[in-house]
Amino acid sequence: MLSSSKGGFRLLPTVDSPKYIVFSDFDETYYPHEMTNERQKALYELEDYLEEKSQQGLLLIGWVTGSSLESVLHKMEKGNFRSFPHFIASDLGTEITYFLDHNFLLQDLDWQSTIDQTNFNKKNIDEIISLLNKEDIELSPQTQLGSSRYKKNFYYRSSMDTKMDKRNLSKIKEVVKKFGLNVNINRCNPLAGDPEDSYDIDFIPTGTGKDEIVRFMLEKYKVHPEYAIAFGDSGNDLKMLKAVKHGYLVENAVKEAKDNHTHISTGPYSQGIMNTLKSIIQ
Repeated sequence: MLSSSKGGFRLLPTVDSPKYIVFSDFDETYYPHEMTNERQKALYELEDYLEEKSQQGLLLIGWVTGSSLESVLHKMEKGNFRSFPHFIASDLGTEITYFLDHNFLLQDLDWQSTIDQTNFNKKNIDEIISLLNKEDIELSPQTQLGSSRYKKNFYYRSSMDTKMDKRNLSKIKEVVKKFGLNVNINRCNPLAGDPEDSYDIDFIPTGTGKDEIVRFMLEKYKVHPEYAIAFGDSGNDLKMLKAVKHGYLVENAVKEAKDNHTHISTGPYSQGIMNTLKSIIQ
């Protein structure tokens, strides 16, 4: 049995000194947007496995996602999830929320304090957009994602001219860097609800992102990267996968990611995650 229930979802047993930390992207990695009976069964088997290993004090599991916390909770309900992970690093790893008996829905204040010292604010984002418009680079807000304190989402629509797109994306990075901020650029995945032929353009504070979440959590729990495991499905996850010793794309990952990463799980979604964990965790 899982340790307790919060808001309809149960909590995994608290692990204060894990041997392993598992980091997983959420959309189209842990959570399949097209949930079949087979995928539902695999999800429940993974939840049972994580409960068992948490009870043994072996692992801590967290989702590191570009989605907001509200969006993740909605998808958990839609996907008939039974339990929370130990933590969720939402909004592209700019916010960390814990789901523990003694720290339920607690934000990581050390992480927030670091972010609050950066140049991330509305004024700078507006100036970046204005400068890009003058370069004929148009970005459209991702209004369906809602507002986030530390991440602003936009779409860049591909011109279908490879050279022009490369130039425009490089210019975006150049302008953002001048403001002392960071930008995450990733080709959209329509399976996750994104438009075709577009790129996600996510403005975030410096020192944040999925790979930085890995480094922060490993330091917090004093876990060596050798005992860190990560899963993803797209180019957005590659930095995170490279920040650990055991970084895997799930079998259903997009081709662009597979072309740039060699370690692929045996099986898609939850099945691939569990198969990989069983081969590593002793």
